[in-house]
Amino acid sequence: MKVFYDFIIFLASLFLPIAAVFNKKIKLFVAGRKQTFSKIAALKNKKTLWVHAASLGEFEQARPIIAVLKKKYPDYKILITFFSPSGYEIRKKYDLADVVCYLPLDSNSNAKKFVGLVNPTLAVFIKYEFWPNLLDALKKKEIPTILVSGIFRKKQIFFKYYGGFMRNSLKAFHHFFVQDENSKQLLTTIQFENISVVGDTRFDRVSEILKQDNSQDFITAFKDNTYTVVAGSTWQEDEALFVNYINHVASEEEKFIIAPHNIKQDSIVALQKALQKKSVLFSEKATKNLKEYQVFIIDTIGILTKIYSAADTAYVGGGLKTGLHNILEPAIFGVPIVIGNKYDKFKEALDLVALKGVISIENQEEFTNQLRVLRKDDLYRTSTGEINKKYIQDHRGATQSIVEWVQEKI
Repeated sequence: MKVFYDFIIFLASLFLPIAAVFNKKIKLFVAGRKQTFSKIAALKNKKTLWVHAASLGEFEQARPIIAVLKKKYPDYKILITFFSPSGYEIRKKYDLADVVCYLPLDSNSNAKKFVGLVNPTLAVFIKYEFWPNLLDALKKKEIPTILVSGIFRKKQIFFKYYGGFMRNSLKAFHHFFVQDENSKQLLTTIQFENISVVGDTRFDRVSEILKQDNSQDFITAFKDNTYTVVAGSTWQEDEALFVNYINHVASEEEKFIIAPHNIKQDSIVALQKALQKKSVLFSEKATKNLKEYQVFIIDTIGILTKIYSAADTAYVGGGLKTGLHNILEPAIFGVPIVIGNKYDKFKEALDLVALKGVISIENQEEFTNQLRVLRKDDLYRTSTGEINKKYIQDHRGATQSIVEWVQEKI
């Protein structure tokens, strides 16, 4: 299997540059990796702490760890690597990092060169990033390596009869900090004992949101003290629910803020054209009297967290088809949350649906009924939202447990 894996990586190195000609995201993926080794050259012979995240969601799990490491070890350089352009392109200028770059493709030669140049004092992998050759290089140099906010499922290759080479790569980890007891039990079945169940660092991250000023004048002006539903990270299938509801059901005393995941102009134009009620774009807000509009479409990125603070009810997209987005950000503001019905890979969603703080729907009828109830029943809306806020407060503390372990190793 290891030979087959290395062959796949080799093929990827050949075909990705060709695919990049036709795909913008792959183009970023390929072009960005050409800069990796020149960027990390600045870290040679420097004391370095390395944190790797697949993409933006995993980076949010890394942020509490990065913040504490930066504060406790000011003499160390912080290296952050990403696998995906969606993480790197947004966080490539992150102020707590000394170097931000792409993770190189996981070939034997790249892994040896990367680990040799960086030679980190500590390597931190987030959630489910497992690159056998990189892990092998870290293991050979006996570099302390940990997995943070890890979550394991029985169907993963580690727990299959043919997954020996991947099980072997896990031996690079000095400690596994996992989210739940099930993950710990699965790891013990393959003879790992260096495990702590500490939960998810994102709870620590989102708890910090309440300490910042989340108000935004343009949102206050648009809302105008009116009941408002905030729909975050929506995809086309999510937006179709809202278009139907807004056009045919919503009253004039109900406002909507929609922040699409895809903010390409053609998609934004299509969404706005489909709406029969007055809508305004973020990009044109300076020239409009915002309180006159019923729908506010956010055609930019980076402000959704603060927008959630203005929600009376929140909808989080992706759960109908593409993969549920972050429900913890609206949850911390103590609002009820509506999602699609595909959320089984997200522990916090499973927990909160069971607790009835998050409401799962699978079609237009269920969506419409839930929005009607949430609009009309203030007590139900408030009590449902409080479930979400309390859940986050009760699950804080993972960062402290991880940092205590790190302090014994550095």
